[in-house]
Order: sequence, then C-alpha cells, then structure tokens
Amino acid sequence: MGDIKSVQMGEEERNEFLTTGGTGVISFPAGTDESPYTLPVSYGYDATATRFYFRLAFSPDSKKEEVIDRPISFVTYDKTEDGWRSVAVTGRLKEVAEADIDSDIVQGIRHVDIPIVDVFDRHPREVSFRFFYLDPDELTSRKEP
Repeated sequence: MGDIKSVQMGEEERNEFLTTGGTGVISFPAGTDESPYTLPVSYGYDATATRFYFRLAFSPDSKKEEVIDRPISFVTYDKTEDGWRSVAVTGRLKEVAEADIDSDIVQGIRHVDIPIVDVFDRHPREVSFRFFYLDPDELTSRKEP
C-alpha cells in the first residue's frame, strides 16, 4: 500500500483548490436507523481563518430546522487539470447573528464568494435565508496521485 501522504494536499494547494468558494454537499445525521439529511450547498471559504461560510435556505417544508444544531460533514470535490481533488470537513455550524455584524465573522464573509444557485421551486424572495459559518473540527484534503 502506498504512502498516504502522497495523496494529501498541503495547506497552500488546498486553499488554492477551495479558492473563495464553490459548491459541495453537506450532511446532517438523521438518526441511527435513517439516512443522513444531505443536500447540495454553496459555500464561501476564508483561507486566512480556515473558515467556511454557508447561506442556507429555510422554506416552510425544509427539514433543516430540525437538524441545524447537529454536527455536520461537508465535502467539496472537482476534477482539475491536475486530477481529482476533494476536501472534507466536520464540525458544527454556528449562525451569524446580528451581534456579529462588526465582528471578524462579517469581515470574513466580505472576502468570500458564495455562489448563488437557484434550485428552488419558488422565487428566492419567498425563501428565508440564514448565514452560518464553520470552524472545522477536522479537515482533510485529498488529491489524485
């Protein structure tokens, strides 16, 4: 079996891959006998703070309200000209509250690019959005050898 370090990205390479944002998949545990609640999301990334930002939609029929306080896993991946790359993180989301308006959290949000992707069955103005951030408990990054 090969050396596992040969497929890990270094910090600089990881930050270059993540840039300031993109898309990925977030999963919340649903229970021991249930599949996780998993959905595609847009994210922003602040390399200076190693912090992820999410703009999540909360429609009246959304299950997110039931699971938002649970630990998450988040994965983003893409095929680059150098091969496949992926980053996986775990931790707990923290909501950006109005009290954070003048904080480093909001300063971080200003430096990221959270892509806006319209996947809703109603006009986005009819959907409630909330901002969250994640300081990862664990972060792994892989690349194709």
